[in-house]
Amino acid sequence: MMDYVNAFWVGGLICALVQILMEKTKMMPGRIMVLLVCTGAVLGALNIYQPFAEYAGAGASVPLLGFGNTLWKGVMEGVQKDGLLGAFTGGLSASAGGICAALVFGYLASLLFQPKMKK
Repeated sequence: MMDYVNAFWVGGLICALVQILMEKTKMMPGRIMVLLVCTGAVLGALNIYQPFAEYAGAGASVPLLGFGNTLWKGVMEGVQKDGLLGAFTGGLSASAGGICAALVFGYLASLLFQPKMKK
């Protein structure tokens, strides 16, 4: 039960901090997303993200911080396996499942809800 509680409050805290960042700065959403991915990668490189993710579960792995950490892990595994070429292929290999799911579910949602351009 505590796993759910921890995931809920950590994920909610991340979302609240990002919302505050959006409201109080002039940063565009795309830049905030890049900031989150890069922060996740840096925290992974410093070996801070893994204990955080073990504590928070999906509350830490689902937001964009988790995506950055996944990219970092993939790059490190790719470099160990393939050398310099792994720096370019490892991140995509590690995150391919999540990227594919986002594309497929986004496409299915567009079929169901018929999105329109803003005027």
